[in-house]
Amino acid sequence: MRRQGIGMQTAQVQELLCFGIAAGGGNAALVVQHGPAGAGQRQQFATERNKPACVFIDTADGRIVLDYFYPHKRSPLCLHATLAAARVLLSAERPQLEVRTAMHNQPLSLILQDGEVFIALAPQAALAVAVSQELAAQLLAAPGIALASPPVIASVGSPKLLLEVADSVTLQALTPDLARITDWSRRHGVNGCYVWCRRPDGALEGRNLNHLDPAAEDAATGVAAGALTVLLKTGLIL
Repeated sequence: MRRQGIGMQTAQVQELLCFGIAAGGGNAALVVQHGPAGAGQRQQFATERNKPACVFIDTADGRIVLDYFYPHKRSPLCLHATLAAARVLLSAERPQLEVRTAMHNQPLSLILQDGEVFIALAPQAALAVAVSQELAAQLLAAPGIALASPPVIASVGSPKLLLEVADSVTLQALTPDLARITDWSRRHGVNGCYVWCRRPDGALEGRNLNHLDPAAEDAATGVAAGALTVLLKTGLIL
């Protein structure tokens, strides 16, 4: 844990890695307690730290509230940051906790079971936004690309545009138009694109496109995995 002075407060900041499959791997998140209260200050904090996500823990009316910020914007939900917050908040004496999100007051259940952290949440209503194959090709900067299934928007709290491509080679070769994705997402209330494919081994593979900087592309993302689970109506390995 690191303690950092912010104004008249002393913030408690912990950095955790989530979704890693080996020691030292995973997607980093900062969990901030007693940090700045204003959205502007929180955004500045997240931008300066430049980690994939920050989650600020608040208490309102006796309830714990989680507020999420990426380096470039506030988010209604970030599941890898929620896992990090759950690791900080849960214990053997308190193995389950009900919390809410700051932007949409969405209920989340944090669960500690056999040393593992789980998040329980419900699918959210899909946005009624029409997305054509032509628009998808423009967003991906891939003229003529043939998607393997129609574009779909799905959500577990932070809507994603889900685009299925033919295979891993196609997926990894994409150099998407990140500025266009960001602009389109902002106008339609969507949190970027999740481009995915089916692999021969039965697993799925994906890339999360919601940053302007290609170097900031998430290694793993829970809200996209959740949206894909809603679309496919099954558990999955990504």
